[in-house]
This record gives sequence, C-alpha cells and structure tokens, in this order.
Amino acid sequence: MIDAQVRTESGEIVLRGSCGLDWTETVGRVDEEQFPFLGSLLPYADTIFNSRQAVRLRREVGDQSVREIIGQESAAEIERLCLHVENGSHLYLWFLGD
Repeated sequence: MIDAQVRTESGEIVLRGSCGLDWTETVGRVDEEQFPFLGSLLPYADTIFNSRQAVRLRREVGDQSVREIIGQESAAEIERLCLHVENGSHLYLWFLGD
C-alpha cells in the first residue's frame, strides 16, 4: 500500500491522505511512458515531489484513463494534495511505500 502526505522541508507532516494506493491493483497498471510521474511511484520506497512536479502529477491524474485505473476517490485526493503543495511554500508531496 502506498500512502500520501504533504510535508515541509524539515519533514513535518502538514496533511495526510486518507486513501492508499494498492500497487498491484492500481499504480502498477499505469503506463510509465505515458504517465512518468505517476509511473515513478515505488511500492517499497518513498517518492517525493516538489511543487513543479506536483503540477505535472496533477495533470497525469486528471487523465480519464488514469482515473479509471486508480479510482475517482484516489485521483481526487492526489489532486487535492498536489494543489496544497502547489499553493504552499516549501512543501513536498510524499508517497510512502510499504
């Protein structure tokens, strides 16, 4: 399971995601070539996005084919977390693998 959090530069958790992503059922099925940011999530390690990368990740998650794979609820949550990072200062979106 991959969980998401918004953190500051010092690692303080600002916002926690409420729905995790199951690697084999969702993210592992995303085409890495077409969606490189979402495709870069790792099931057993952390992946961190800065505000510029969060913009691109949010665009990928907005694609209907991605929404069908990861689910509308997960897509909406990732978009919400991305926007928080984009609109904040010195914030990062963390995806935490098992």
